[in-house]
Amino acid sequence: MASKNKVVFEDFFPSMVEKLGTQGFMDELCNGFRVLMDGEKGVITLESLKRNSAELGLGGMSDDELRSMLEEGDLDGDGSLNQMEFCVLMFRLSPELMKGSRRWLEQMLN
Repeated sequence: MASKNKVVFEDFFPSMVEKLGTQGFMDELCNGFRVLMDGEKGVITLESLKRNSAELGLGGMSDDELRSMLEEGDLDGDGSLNQMEFCVLMFRLSPELMKGSRRWLEQMLN
């Protein structure tokens, strides 16, 4: 997803990890999930994504684009994203994080 100045958001993830550390970056991912989720259902739905996406700079996206985002991350096929699916999707969207993800995930789990 490119912005007007052609910077892709996932390019910032490695520098965020470097700046915030592993735990700080995970905390930010969790905060992003909470911003986008449906408070009653505890997951990101198409409706909650449409309603809250402007806060993350995604306000100009069409319903089809938002639906595609959900489908990309929806590992269990329930039409929504739980917190784990959201974090996995964020990792998949960042090639640099994927390179070191095994070591990074091991650190998070310990």
